[in-house]
Amino acid sequence: MLSDQEQLYLERYTKELNVHFGDDQRRIQHAHKVLDYVLQIIAGEKLEGEICSILIVTALLHDVGIKAAEEKYHSSAGKYQEIEGPPVIREMLGRWDEPQAFIERVAYIVGGHHTSAKNDGLDFQIIWEADLLVNVEEEGLDQDTEKLQAIITKNFRTSSGLRIANQRYSLG
Repeated sequence: MLSDQEQLYLERYTKELNVHFGDDQRRIQHAHKVLDYVLQIIAGEKLEGEICSILIVTALLHDVGIKAAEEKYHSSAGKYQEIEGPPVIREMLGRWDEPQAFIERVAYIVGGHHTSAKNDGLDFQIIWEADLLVNVEEEGLDQDTEKLQAIITKNFRTSSGLRIANQRYSLG
């Protein structure tokens, strides 16, 4: 069950996501799939407070750098998303007068969500796991059980994320 603050963030930044991506339903749906996994991990890890708000906003907006990356570099590669995403985050969250520390944390995660070495905390880890769960399915990485098991072993650190991955792909 979401707190009033978390529900506000969910509604506010779902609208921002929809405006940002417009008719690009594939990207909007990807963000919602990541959010679904984030909410499952939050519940499984029994998290409360600001980390939940950060996770909800980041899940919805983690790929906002794609549009600028495609325009500027003609590529949606992760490295370009990481460059272009944080300025979009600062603009979006700034419009709502979010606290600066909150904005910078979301911007940091968005600016590193394709680079494992930037993973510096539980919030980042949860986004990493949720996005990976969706990407495994969307990119067909679940076709090779051995490779999939290696991906899960290497990348999953939360007990809830690991449980979800193992159940989703019938590995454990």
